[in-house]
Order: sequence, then structure tokens, then C-alpha cells
Amino acid sequence: MSSAYNEYVLQTCLGSGWITAEHDQECRANITAHPDTFALDWLFDKGYLAEPYKAALEEAITKAMKESVGGAKKPAAEPTAAPSATSSEVSDDIRKEIDGGNIHVHPDGAFRHVNEYLAIGQKYSVSDVHLGVYSPPLMRRYGILQPMWHKAPHLKPAQTERLLMGILDEEQKKRFAEIGHVDYAYEVEGMGRFRTIIVRQRRGIDGVFRVINTKVPTMNELGLDPHLKRLTEYHNGLVLITGTVGTGKSTSMAALVEEVNVNRRDHIITLEDPIEYVFTPKGCQITQREVHTHTNSFSNALRAALREDPDVIMVGEMRDLETISLAITASETGHLVFGTLHTGSAARTLDRILDAFPVEQQAQIRTMVSGSLRGIISQQLVPRADGRGRVLATEVLINTPASANLIREQKTFMLPSVLQTGRKQGMHTMDDCLLELVQQGTISGEEAYIRAEHKPPFKQYLQESED
Repeated sequence: MSSAYNEYVLQTCLGSGWITAEHDQECRANITAHPDTFALDWLFDKGYLAEPYKAALEEAITKAMKESVGGAKKPAAEPTAAPSATSSEVSDDIRKEIDGGNIHVHPDGAFRHVNEYLAIGQKYSVSDVHLGVYSPPLMRRYGILQPMWHKAPHLKPAQTERLLMGILDEEQKKRFAEIGHVDYAYEVEGMGRFRTIIVRQRRGIDGVFRVINTKVPTMNELGLDPHLKRLTEYHNGLVLITGTVGTGKSTSMAALVEEVNVNRRDHIITLEDPIEYVFTPKGCQITQREVHTHTNSFSNALRAALREDPDVIMVGEMRDLETISLAITASETGHLVFGTLHTGSAARTLDRILDAFPVEQQAQIRTMVSGSLRGIISQQLVPRADGRGRVLATEVLINTPASANLIREQKTFMLPSVLQTGRKQGMHTMDDCLLELVQQGTISGEEAYIRAEHKPPFKQYLQESED
């Protein structure tokens, strides 16, 4: 830590009345005796400053240093990574920032604060940041999990405990002590929001942070088919966004809800665990509720939502029978419901919904779904052939009379044929989308072949990729 930083800490705290001149002198004496001591850490350890304000104060002081034109030496400007930078280039840039002193390191060897790891995630288009015991700090970038920088040292149990427990409030610490994990949205003013889980494991405490973009993306920005805007125009029915973990379901759903927000004059209720995108009301009134913070469960929140005069309901995850049942009921009773499921195709999505119910109820549910379903978007993110990002690949089912009949007749295995013949309605299979992407050269033949349901048409592209 530079002496300039410590000087700013003392000047800021003294000038704001947060510490007395006596404590200022005491802190200076301690830093003089121990030059590597962080003034702010020392003040909090001594109890002179309140813990909840630590992160905000650190940010304010760092910002003041960067904006300063006199006094302490202004830190070097942070390098800007182009969105198309490769992961190797990013690792090199991060290493340079550390070596150049732009990222401050705690005496125990780790970064001074979790926020510094997260700032890297925001800056370099990282989807997830992992801080785990006996592991280097990791980042998932374009779907690949890797160390944040070359030869990054492994974090020790005491380091992850200091970093992760330091961002929890007293209520969260109590919950962590009781159940061994905390799942919530961590927000840093001026930086963004992060879907966070902190867990106790065999060797210590681990944390994983999903980076949430502060701006709600539009459908056009995500590359979603313009035909899908039709799904946001209904005043009742069920729209499902599906895919495996980390395929951007929440982002696509947020874009659909934002389309409603911009173009309609309705009441939107979102039920999430935790809240990810924060919507700014445009044409609509928006109510956002977080499971475990504002309600006990999705099903309880959904039941209450039906009494709040909603027009549109967004369900972050349809994870159990009760939630699925309530969502279907809501879609039938004059509400447009958006929801997500962890399934890989339209057919498997419908099978997953039906299989959640007891056998004796499935015929009734099949009839209800065939009438209320508006559409299914199944998606995955595929690495680009040039290694500079990922591209969205989708399968789209629009509920036409033909597809509704197959659902009623328990013939979901025949849905791919409806998708192939329904292009005028905006439908297509995942294989169709993958084939178009590989023919454009956007993705490699190998990636397309791995993800294809029916592989023979992709063999020629697999051979070209190998050549």
C-alpha cells in the first residue's frame, strides 16, 4: 500500500470528522512504525470506524485519489481491455495492473477487498468470479474457467474468510452460521450487482460471484429474433426461457420484460432469487421481490402476486411442483407469465413440466399447457471460432394449433418437425441455428457437432475444423 493512499485515508477521515486529531496522530504513529499497514484497515480494527461503511469509504478514497490533481501521486490510468480481447491477453493485463500497483494487495497476500476482484470481472467481460480455498482466484470468461492472471497464488483459508465474511452484514452472518451458506445479490455502488453465494466447505469458505450487467439489455442487443417480440404482446399465457446453467436465461428473460416495460402500460411483478437486473419503470409499474429477503419461496410470492393486480409476472425459476402449478394457473387467469427451466429443448421442457405432476393429473395439465403456452425459447452460449466471446444459439417454439395438438395428444417427440416447418412463424430447431452459425464461420464445426442433436449433417464441418 502506498503512503499516498494512507495519507488520503487520514485526510478524508479527519476532514469528515470521522476520526479525531488524537486518533489521526495515533494512526500516523502506527503507520510510521509499520509502513505496510493499511490506514483504513487499522481504523476499522481499532473500532474507530463502523464496519458497514468500510466498502463505501474505500471506494470514495480511491476515487478521490484518481481525481486528484495535486498532493498525493495520482495512480496510473487503468488499461482498458477491448471486449474482443482474448483470455490470455486479459491475464497479461491483470498481471500488469498488479505489478504496477493499480490493484492493492493486503499484507496477507490476497487483494485488500473482494471489490477489487469484482472490478476485474466487470472490466474484462467475465461472467463469474470464484474465490476458493487452496485455489487461485478464478474467472469464467466466455465459458472457460481459468486463473485470473498467470501464476496467481492460491488463496488460504484465512484469506477467503477475511474477504468473504467481510462483505456480509450481521443478519447474513447469522444465516451463514445456521445453514452454512448465504445466497444474495451483492451490490457495489458505482460498480454493479453480483449474484453471490458464499458457502462453508470442507477446507474453508468459498465464494462465487455472477457478474450482472447494470443495464438491462434489449432484445436486439442480445441477437434475439425480432419475431419473439410477439411474445411480449400477449395479455395472458406462459412464455418459457430454458437452458442449462450459465446460458443466459435470466438475461434473455430480462430483455423480454424490458420490452414490455417500454411498450406497455401495465403492472409487472418479478420474483427472483436473488434480484439480478434492476428495472427502471418506463411505461410500466414494476414490483421486484427477492426470495429469502422479501418472501420465503417462489410459490408463496407467486400466490401473493396474484392478489397484487399484476398484468405480467416474471418467475426467476420454476423449480418445484407448486411453483409450476401456480404459474400455469396464473397464465390461464389473465396474466402473462415469463419463467425459466433448466431444460435443453422445447420437447424436453414440456416433458419436464408434465413429469412434475402426479400421473393422474397429467392429462389435465397437458390440456391446460396446450392452451396457455405462448412460446418456448431454449438457448445456449457457444464459443466463437475466433476465441473472442460467445454467441447465442436458440431453439424457438411458437404455440400454433399444430404444436398445441401434439402437446394435448402426448406427442411432444414430434415437435421438432413442427419447428422445422414453422419458420414463417419464427420457429426453428437448435440444429438449424447451429448449422447457420457454422456456415457463417461464427462457430467451429467441432462446437456445432458437439451441441447438435442430429449429428450427421455436421460431420463435414467437423472434418473441416480438424483440417
